[in-house]
Amino acid sequence: MCGIVGVASQGNVNQEIYDALLLLQHRGQDSTGIATAEPNGVFHLFKAKGQVREAFRTRDMRALLGSIGLGHVRYATKGTASSEEEAQPFYVNAPYGIVLVHNGNLTNTRELTDELFRKDRRHLNTSSDTELLVNVLANELQASISGLDLDPPQIFQAVSRVHERVEGSYASIALIAGYGLLAFRDPFGIRPLILGTRRHDDGHDEWIVASESLVLENAGFEVVRDVEPGEAVFIDLDGALHTQQCAANLKLVPCSFEYVYLARPDSVMNGISVYEARLRMGDRLADTIAKYTPAGAIDVVMPIPDSSRPAAMQVARKLGIEYREGFYKNRYVGRTFIMPGQAVRKKSVRQKLNAMSSEFKGKNVLLIDDSIVRGTTSKEIIQMARDAGAESVTFASAAPPVRYPHVYGINMPSRHELVAYGRTIPEIAAELGADYLVYQEIGDLKAAILEGATGVDDLDLSCFDGRYVTGTVTEEYLAWVEGSQES
Repeated sequence: MCGIVGVASQGNVNQEIYDALLLLQHRGQDSTGIATAEPNGVFHLFKAKGQVREAFRTRDMRALLGSIGLGHVRYATKGTASSEEEAQPFYVNAPYGIVLVHNGNLTNTRELTDELFRKDRRHLNTSSDTELLVNVLANELQASISGLDLDPPQIFQAVSRVHERVEGSYASIALIAGYGLLAFRDPFGIRPLILGTRRHDDGHDEWIVASESLVLENAGFEVVRDVEPGEAVFIDLDGALHTQQCAANLKLVPCSFEYVYLARPDSVMNGISVYEARLRMGDRLADTIAKYTPAGAIDVVMPIPDSSRPAAMQVARKLGIEYREGFYKNRYVGRTFIMPGQAVRKKSVRQKLNAMSSEFKGKNVLLIDDSIVRGTTSKEIIQMARDAGAESVTFASAAPPVRYPHVYGINMPSRHELVAYGRTIPEIAAELGADYLVYQEIGDLKAAILEGATGVDDLDLSCFDGRYVTGTVTEEYLAWVEGSQES
């Protein structure tokens, strides 16, 4: 999971991209980068480890000149999280010069790496699949050029061939030196990408593409629509918009985990409000809780801040049980789920959350979280509730049990890291230390997200049901991923 943004404007875009990355910080905290381009084709690029406010200094921002640009915040799914070389954007100097950012995860990296070396004669300097993607695009763009100048049909032809070669999830934005800004999305639309526009004072249209709609709204852009699965969007240096569908056999199958956890609640993606989807998750979860927990076993309902709050409010309302806030969150500690390493995650839970004894003492509490992945965070939270004086702890997840690796852009590489893998729900409850444990049903999660949605064919629920929507993920590939990634 990463956050990406691209802007084509009439003035310098450096500050606008910086502000957008601040709004996308929840999507990645390992590293960040910005690239801009001047009309003469000169690129300016800066990237660094850490969060946006830490990474960019005034002198860095002043050097990022240009009226088109892109930015990225990274949460590592491939490569080494601590390596500055893995930070995005990635650059290749031919043809013309291309800078690219990418949100997602390619699943045929071994084959592509071999093809690029043996067939395309391109050298890779990192293990990043984003470097793979920019080199595939560059190679296909080179093959599409038929004259001295590059035109939109040639660009779209190159993207079509990228779709033919690349497997997995990818929402991507690229700058092509001297020509403009390109954005494209994989044929399943797994990762989000949203297009917006606004009218400049001089009458010209300005454009933005970003991972979440809140970025557009905050900057005064009007949401036009989601970039369609398989579609490419090109904005030239005059601000003209060109679009074309570049893939066959299209289906819109967005990642369900975006709505469970990843996205901010004030975003709308694929026509679905994240906040309203989480409210509906709570409504449906309440029915399951009532079915599987004894009457009178719950005195209060409490959320694990922040993403589970809408669901917890609805659970309390529907069950007629008091809603209370028992945990205070330190907002200066990052999201524990996306922190690398079990020991780091475990330590940061108590730095991030503090249980207020006055809310727990002598009570039977129902804790609502958005999901349970490795179980490290959940186990610590349950123990914190007991230490604060809870009489009993029922734990409920607004998502179903995570039993399978997520290969489309979320760091769940090993089944053996997942607390639900190979365990029954009573066994998971015992492992976590909960008196009762309730999970959302898969069908209820799907119904809650898709209620009222139009144009969405299905959801990627692979980490819950083991069905990988691209149809290219094999058991051999999963074993390779588990053996090659860091825990």
